[in-house]
Amino acid sequence: MREVIFDTETTGLDPKTGDRMVEIGCVEMVGRVETGRTFHAYFNPDRDMPPEAERVHGLSAAFLATKPRFAETAGELLEFLGDSNLVAHNAGFDFGFLNNELELAGRTPISLDRMVDTVALARKKHPGAKLSLDALCTRYGIDRSHRVKHGALLDAELLAQVYVELTGGRQIGLGLVDGPTESPALTEITPNAPWHRPSADNPRREPRPHMASPEELERHRAFIAQIKGAIWAD
Repeated sequence: MREVIFDTETTGLDPKTGDRMVEIGCVEMVGRVETGRTFHAYFNPDRDMPPEAERVHGLSAAFLATKPRFAETAGELLEFLGDSNLVAHNAGFDFGFLNNELELAGRTPISLDRMVDTVALARKKHPGAKLSLDALCTRYGIDRSHRVKHGALLDAELLAQVYVELTGGRQIGLGLVDGPTESPALTEITPNAPWHRPSADNPRREPRPHMASPEELERHRAFIAQIKGAIWAD
């Protein structure tokens, strides 16, 4: 099953009052395993950037003024999203901004039937606990030390790891994928999967041999020969 994990950055909290989406980051997963395919874009919102929003994501009006408008890249984004379910943290917020941009661009909004909210999943699995992305990364031991400011693609990559933990743990992606698929290496953990990368606390180790050596087999035969009245010798 293909899913897209995504996150957005915006000029504020409410598209109905003129706030706009300025960044989107998407991560493709199939069978709950990252394939390495991503989509990332910045957008010119044609408006100022409130200081409180810039403090969160670090995107200035001057930086965004050189970026394309959403309508110019909407087709590429929709092609990447396809008809997959879309997973986001506090998904109503992200869907609200995404669909607002689609409507402004004259495009059809995305059905909320495709929405998967990881806040709702986390609330059900960990009632009463903190549900922020940072809190869930801490709970599941996911490294977020490189997250100095919010960033749509970075947050989507972190959320992809959180989503796997919320839906059964990392072993869920090791099953075989049913039927043909155009995405590469989907029946094994890909090198781009964050937990597949070596780190200081998770160094890469050479595989250990699991076959008995000829010397070990000979010692085993000698040991078996010493057993008197063995039922397998009848």
